[in-house]
Amino acid sequence: MGQFDTADLTAQLSTSRTRSRALTQDLEGEQWFGPRLPIVNPVLWEIGHIAWFEERWCLRWRADGSLAASVLTGADALYDSSAIAHDLRWDLPLPNPEATRAYQDQVRDRVQTRLQRDRDDPNLAYFAQLAAFHEDMHAEALQYTRQTLGYAAPQLPPQDAGTPVVASVETGGDAFIAGGRYLLGAARGQGFVFDNEKWEHYVELRPFRIARCCVSNAQFAGFVEDRGYMRPEFWSEEGWRWLQQSGAQAPRYWRRQDGLWQQRRFDAWLPLPLREPVLHVNWYEARAYCRYAGRRLPSEAEWEMAAADSGAGARRRYPWGNAAPDVRRANLEGSAPVPVNALSAGASAHGCRQLIGNVWEWTDSTFAAYPGFELDPYKEYSQPWFGTHKVLRGGSFATPARLIRNTWRNFYMPERYDIFAGFRTCAIET
Repeated sequence: MGQFDTADLTAQLSTSRTRSRALTQDLEGEQWFGPRLPIVNPVLWEIGHIAWFEERWCLRWRADGSLAASVLTGADALYDSSAIAHDLRWDLPLPNPEATRAYQDQVRDRVQTRLQRDRDDPNLAYFAQLAAFHEDMHAEALQYTRQTLGYAAPQLPPQDAGTPVVASVETGGDAFIAGGRYLLGAARGQGFVFDNEKWEHYVELRPFRIARCCVSNAQFAGFVEDRGYMRPEFWSEEGWRWLQQSGAQAPRYWRRQDGLWQQRRFDAWLPLPLREPVLHVNWYEARAYCRYAGRRLPSEAEWEMAAADSGAGARRRYPWGNAAPDVRRANLEGSAPVPVNALSAGASAHGCRQLIGNVWEWTDSTFAAYPGFELDPYKEYSQPWFGTHKVLRGGSFATPARLIRNTWRNFYMPERYDIFAGFRTCAIET
């Protein structure tokens, strides 16, 4: 392998840091910790973990698997997420915010120096890209935390305002996908991909019909108002058990006020935006709605075929083609969703909108390895979660654009409601 593009990797690391700093720069006092909840990390721990991860892979990792010493004494005992139980992260003797940022800066300065010095090291190029993407993912998780804890909406760097997002006329109904033999997964030689995307392999799909748009708040409100949360016939046994334990009567962050639905967005209660996708529903809620509507969730293979099939035998990197996302095509890197029928320029070859961006989409598939799966160096990323998590596809309004593509696989436990997730449905073929 020849020299890698030092300037590009340095720029990616820089934009990752700019975003994560923007998401935490206004926090103070107890906001750095927040309550001890199973679905969030203490923010102070999280930003230290980001630096620890970058240092571990870009500076400390040795080819024999051993690690050099950290620049921060005791860093492994503070920030190693695979070794420190989640509940204990509030009790650790963490450096204060200023010292944690200083640790981040010290690591970053050393990484940039090494990128300039070791231009022929393919391992360094790989791990620098991994560190940038890791920080991107944590930046999105920090938005989940701000929503969960009711913090103010983040003050993010402005996007290009030259092309405003405008919803077009209503686009509904189903797209027909002919099915057949499909290459699922990432192709070799197309840049960095995670181990759970490797590698492309053929699957056989029956013809199917998939909704052109995600389920909207208006549609889901019909399910709620028809007592959907009180009718066990719509829920699986596990889903009904979750429902009884949680006491949910509507999606998280919905409430009735003067006879109208409202939704909490960060720290503000707003009238429920009926044309936007339903948000903060878990896998059980998505499946219950599908049963109510006489529909089903797509498998992840169906979802990917709907997104990537060009209709002419080729696969696309994004639903609209191979050009990188922009504000005309996908709602990414922001702080709020747009209506389900917006962004017609980003439609797939089959007319499906927002398969990339706006909301992560639950699929019916359990997260599992592809044939011939091999662990990447970051062994804890995928394998521990096979068989227990459900697959989501497509990214959300908070996902960094460079992170997402048609083959990207996200995965969460079916009860998780805090992520920016919704869903689209498929027809049940008779």
